[in-house]
Amino acid sequence: MSDVTPDQPPALPVTFRPGRTRTVLLTAGTALFLVITLIALLLEQLGPGERISFVFTAALLAGVLFLLARPKVVADEAGVTVVNIVSRRRLEWAEILRVNLRPGDPWVFLDLSDGTSMPALGIQPGIAKQRAIADARALRALAEARSTAGPGTPRN
Repeated sequence: MSDVTPDQPPALPVTFRPGRTRTVLLTAGTALFLVITLIALLLEQLGPGERISFVFTAALLAGVLFLLARPKVVADEAGVTVVNIVSRRRLEWAEILRVNLRPGDPWVFLDLSDGTSMPALGIQPGIAKQRAIADARALRALAEARSTAGPGTPRN
């Protein structure tokens, strides 16, 4: 994503995701699967059932890492799709009252019109803090520009 000023939201559609974290998780998951599978094939004393259990365990561990790499936030003209580890939720722009990324937060939280708060793991300051801050500002600018309340309305 390119640099965006707070007054100028990015062009839609736009996808926010923790790129470096995702790369690390996908690489680690693939390497883990390959190494454990290779070990299962090279150990001659293992029987067929034991080899299968090694590969199955490798697939499970890699699957967990792939799930952790899944989060993203996709904004388009109609609203926002928040994809977290095991869930996906579609939100209309009017449902998003505020986009929060406070110091110490592990990811962005969306304050919703139904009174709840929803985590958006697709924007997280883990490895790339400045990128997460810029992405949170861009999503906030989009939400304010497309909200029925408008950017001048106070947000609690």
